[in-house]
Amino acid sequence: MPAADLGLLDHGGLGVDDPDVGVGPIVLAHGLMGRGRTWRRQIPWLRRYGRVFTFDAAFHTGRDAPADPNISTERFVADLAEILTWIDLGPAVVIGHSMGGLHGWCTAAAYPELISALVIEDMAPDFRGRTTANWTPWFDSWPERFDDERVAVALFGPVAGRYFYDAFDDGRLHGDLEVWAAIAEEWGQRDFWSQWRAVGVPTLLIEAGNGVTPPGQMRKMASVNDSATHIAAAGAGHLVHDDAPDFYRGAVEAFLSGLPFTRG
Repeated sequence: MPAADLGLLDHGGLGVDDPDVGVGPIVLAHGLMGRGRTWRRQIPWLRRYGRVFTFDAAFHTGRDAPADPNISTERFVADLAEILTWIDLGPAVVIGHSMGGLHGWCTAAAYPELISALVIEDMAPDFRGRTTANWTPWFDSWPERFDDERVAVALFGPVAGRYFYDAFDDGRLHGDLEVWAAIAEEWGQRDFWSQWRAVGVPTLLIEAGNGVTPPGQMRKMASVNDSATHIAAAGAGHLVHDDAPDFYRGAVEAFLSGLPFTRG
């Protein structure tokens, strides 16, 4: 899918006193049921470190589910690589939540020239044996349209409710639940350890204390890759960036500050 069709947005960035210095472009990759605009609370402070971009992954663009049956991770990696090539500002820092983190490290493995650093939030390489079968009753409980943010908060809680409502189009889903379930189903059938071991760029691994990753996997990711550092947000849910925003911001800013700053 062409970059223009993925809702790629340039949010600008860099400091006003020295606008040509930064860590390079920063591309934010959302999670399975997210969207580019769910990063809106992080964009303002990230703009101090580089030119920030968001996009909607395929099947998350607010349109009816396309007929294209290709929902493999490799397809999403190709899309992200195309986006980074289209931006054409040099290697990018990719900050990914959940699914976006997986796609970030798989892209760094397949196209190492396109990525300079990674932040991976609450995602692990091996979910084999897990299925999405128990998602169906939960999905069936959703209304066809959420009249306002309060309805979403009542169903999902304050953090996830606000996050989902940010992604919705006028209170309606921005994709097809069956397609999203199929994307996650692939993770239950294969692992991504080989791609992770191939990553050679500085990486910050942020694990949620109450997240979705299998116990010990994110810590193991750091132990098998010398480029990675692992931290855990005790008590935070899967959406660490919204559930523990001060912790998340502090960790990411410290990581970005340790990267080489370059002329734009």
